[in-house]
Amino acid sequence: MYILVNHIVNDLVLIGNAKKIRKPKPWKHPQPITKSELEQMRDEFWDTAPHYGGQKEIWDALRAAAAEPDLSQAQVIVDCAGVIIQNTDLTICYDERGAKYELPRYVLSEPTNMIRDN
Repeated sequence: MYILVNHIVNDLVLIGNAKKIRKPKPWKHPQPITKSELEQMRDEFWDTAPHYGGQKEIWDALRAAAAEPDLSQAQVIVDCAGVIIQNTDLTICYDERGAKYELPRYVLSEPTNMIRDN
């Protein structure tokens, strides 16, 4: 399902939602963190994200897509919400009105140097 609307965003014309979500590239946190620390960082991000602009419904859809382990299901979520994907790992997206949504890597995947909680 594709949104057939033209968008001008940062001097780039996007037609529809032609990009497919892909698994984020491996990344390393500046210092090793535990799963519980990662979850705390994620919760803090999602709690404050809507205050930076955009629509709450889009933030909610992005949160659901980021938490979805099945990429095809995540794709359905963003497509149904009308999210326009700039970066296939979901780090930069837009809504139909041109509002920008930037997601940090830590909400999309785990770092390679994560310490397992006991």
